[in-house]
Amino acid sequence: MIKALLSSFKEFVEISFWRYKKLKEGKLTNSHYKHFYTDYFDLTDSFYEGKKVLDIGCGPRGSLEWADMTEERVGLDPLADKYIKMGASEHKMTYIKAYSEEIPFPDEYFDIICSFNSLDHVESVATTVSEIKRTLKKGAYFLVIVDIHNYPTPTEPQSLKWNFINEHFSDFKIIQQENLRANKAGRIYSNARNKIEADINKEPNGLLVAKLMKV
Repeated sequence: MIKALLSSFKEFVEISFWRYKKLKEGKLTNSHYKHFYTDYFDLTDSFYEGKKVLDIGCGPRGSLEWADMTEERVGLDPLADKYIKMGASEHKMTYIKAYSEEIPFPDEYFDIICSFNSLDHVESVATTVSEIKRTLKKGAYFLVIVDIHNYPTPTEPQSLKWNFINEHFSDFKIIQQENLRANKAGRIYSNARNKIEADINKEPNGLLVAKLMKV
């Protein structure tokens, strides 16, 4: 009962945030996403040609609108139905209302799975990781950008640590990993762009960036 109430409260806070952002901005833009899916991880547009791509915790901005070259582009989010009512119905990507703990796709379905600013929002990290591994093809990539923090919040109940990759993805090949300082609170993409290396022995909070391959 308590868990269900906390989950409902978390989703209420999150949709309230997005409604405020839409009211403030007028239209939720998405032009910044392409850089983080491509150049930031040393990937090109052609890499995505014919690929099936999943964005976990996609939000309502249209994170995969740039990816016309893909075979399939899916945004997975528990609030997807509400995003549609906010204007996401105009987007070319597909929105799926579902939790990352139960991804509604077959085994080894996706060529690339991404989670930007979402893994610390999930109900269960272990179950989410298991689903990522299940639905990702062998030789395919998992891209992650996530806050590292030693305290939970109502919308970020998971306190991820710097050893997240070793703890949960030791069976994956690490192609790229960066431990970055979070100089601007709540500005995950600005912190990712700044690329200021964190001292993980002294700084419990920061930003983890990684490109991993399923082997």
